[in-house]
Amino acid sequence: MCADAPDVPPVEPPEGVECLESLFRGTPAGICVLDTELRYLYVNPALEEMHGIPAAEHLGRTVEDILPELNVPTDLLRGALADGRAREVASSGRTPSSDHPGLRFWQGACHRVEQDGEVRGLVLIMLEVLAPRRRHVEYERVSRHLTMLDTATNRIGTTLDMNTTCRELAEFVVPELADVASVEVSVPEIGHPVRPPPAGVVRLRRAGMAAVPGLAEAVRQFGEPGQYADYQDGGAIPVCLETNQPVVQNLSTDAQLTASAPSPERVAVYRALGFHSVCIVPLTSRGRPLGCLALVRAGDSPAFTDQDVAVARELAVRAAVDLDHARRYTREHGIALELQRALLSEPREPHPHIEVATRYLPVGQGAEVGGDWFDVVPLSDARHLKVMGDVMGHGVEAAVAMSHYRSMVRLLAQDELPPHVILERLDLMVEKAGIDRAATCLLAVVDRFRGECQVASAGHLPPVFIDRGAGAVIAGIPVGPPLGTGLGGYRTASLPCGPGTVLFMYTDGLVERRDEDIDVSVNRLADLRLPVGGTLEGLLDEVLDRFGRDATDDIAVLASRIRSGRTQGVSEK
Repeated sequence: MCADAPDVPPVEPPEGVECLESLFRGTPAGICVLDTELRYLYVNPALEEMHGIPAAEHLGRTVEDILPELNVPTDLLRGALADGRAREVASSGRTPSSDHPGLRFWQGACHRVEQDGEVRGLVLIMLEVLAPRRRHVEYERVSRHLTMLDTATNRIGTTLDMNTTCRELAEFVVPELADVASVEVSVPEIGHPVRPPPAGVVRLRRAGMAAVPGLAEAVRQFGEPGQYADYQDGGAIPVCLETNQPVVQNLSTDAQLTASAPSPERVAVYRALGFHSVCIVPLTSRGRPLGCLALVRAGDSPAFTDQDVAVARELAVRAAVDLDHARRYTREHGIALELQRALLSEPREPHPHIEVATRYLPVGQGAEVGGDWFDVVPLSDARHLKVMGDVMGHGVEAAVAMSHYRSMVRLLAQDELPPHVILERLDLMVEKAGIDRAATCLLAVVDRFRGECQVASAGHLPPVFIDRGAGAVIAGIPVGPPLGTGLGGYRTASLPCGPGTVLFMYTDGLVERRDEDIDVSVNRLADLRLPVGGTLEGLLDEVLDRFGRDATDDIAVLASRIRSGRTQGVSEK
């Protein structure tokens, strides 16, 4: 809008100005007549359109009055009024008619108007120069793209989770580069088996997807993230993966749409949604294809330019590094998790008079698998050994070290040794075996006939004893150093543990919180009670529901008890 200006008295135009309308109506040049105070006397339709302000609002006002964002060389205009020499005039700025935020540029000339020897004003003729404007628009686009690439460093790859990284990439490019974007990745190498694709079909997993609001609901029919998609050989995505080069298609005909769509049925849908341009860029790291980034433009969005493709490819190169890190981490996480689950699920043969329930709860895909383990080893004379341990560190190495610790404990248990002696010998064996990962460990030998539990700890958190009538008690036991330190000094404590008393053992992931002292967290376990029905599975359900929701590390828990006469019929775990 033009700036407000005080009312001014009408200015009489020089004779002949009334004829200008018929002379200059059809010209594309902007023409105006200014009086000696540089106030508008006449504005032709072309200049009216350039400014985006009605001609009548110009009259009697200066350029500064109505176009404060326009840079006009008024000193040059006054010079032309003073000496009568014509001048070339250039101006730039913004007007209400501007359809973009950048500057506009004009070039033209002015000359003095005289009547009967008296200076009456100036005639100004201007043409908009589009080349500088285009250069400015291009500069703004390049600047925006550079800013986009710089921002991508902080917005993509914020975690080591592959699905999160793919979602971040898809959401980042919409709407700046595309109306619809998806990230397609190769099927995982581990985990749930995936059915093999038919011959001539490339199967990928959609790991991330985003769309502008007007298309977000409609594109869900093509598949949600996590689902698999099949692409025919010769399509844009298979060609991109095979050549490791971007593929750009402007889908102006149904034949082009048919060649690009994964199935003939999609052609009508693509056309209805207004899809007209596709850009596929490969996601490659260390020479290995990981998948591709698919960009789609629809409706009034322009077709992809070479610069758009260059920006998309640079984004894909950067994102591929993050995806490769996430993929390798996910693979290692999966291997460790499968190894740990396999070891913890090995069959065991506890005495029939012992009831045991166990759980292992990984904190999630976003965190590394730890070295938590538990075990129950039958001994002679109606005794049995319960083990709860936690190898320090995470990943495959921690899971492998955990398997070594577990095997050594089983081997030492055959000698029927007291818990503290098992820990001392285990500490020496770890040193001789060259295992470079320390571990905490809690051993408990339960004697059914004596109603006694002998407990020894190597840096592990204390067990909890739960009786139906008396509630829970956190055992106060001596705690020696973790295994693998070579320090020794373990001691065994004897505690009562008769039929029906639940021995509850756990790893630190259950109670450890970053903002709280560990003793405070452990003391909360004194509130544990047997649930209605008294089952151990019910107890573990309540424990994990209460303490496992905000866990930041893996959790292993074990609950056991000697069967009393009332629980003899409860099935074994």
